This record gives sequence, structure tokens and C-alpha cells, in this order.
Amino acid sequence: MPTYEYRCEACGTRFERFQSITAAPVQDCPECGTTGKVRRLISGGAGLIFKGSGFYITDYRSESYKQAEKREKESQNQSSSKSSDNSEKS
Repeated sequence: MPTYEYRCEACGTRFERFQSITAAPVQDCPECGTTGKVRRLISGGAGLIFKGSGFYITDYRSESYKQAEKREKESQNQSSSKSSDNSEKS
């Protein structure tokens, strides 16, 4: 459910309400009690917020990034196995 921001045109009070999208807009000012002078404001909203553990930047990598990473790991493994082979021969 979104949080809506309101402003009373009579007294200038700004306040927020946590409401369902289908709920009717607030009509009464909580500060001065005026009815019909309260307007819902257009706000920037909030960004996406991840809460809790388990969200990592690598969770949503593109396929091309994953493939390049896999190739890089394979080439590192091959080069490390070649260097270990050389050290065993010595």
C-alpha cells in the first residue's frame, strides 16, 4: 500500500496517509478540521528498497557478463594448471 502526501489549503499543514490505492482521498485536515480543502500532492515516490539478507549485486547479472566471467575463470584454471605442471617437472 502506498503512502500519500496531502496538504490543507486552509492552514497549510502537510501530512501523510498510508492508504490502499482504491481508498478515497482524505477530505478532512487533522490539524484544523477543515473539510474539502485537503489536496493530495504529487510526490516523487520512493525507490526500490531491498530489506533483509540475500540480495547481492551479482544476483541479476546479464548473460553476457556471466559468460565472460566463466571464460575468465576457465582461462585462469588452465594457466594455473600449466604453471603447476612446470613446477612438477623441475
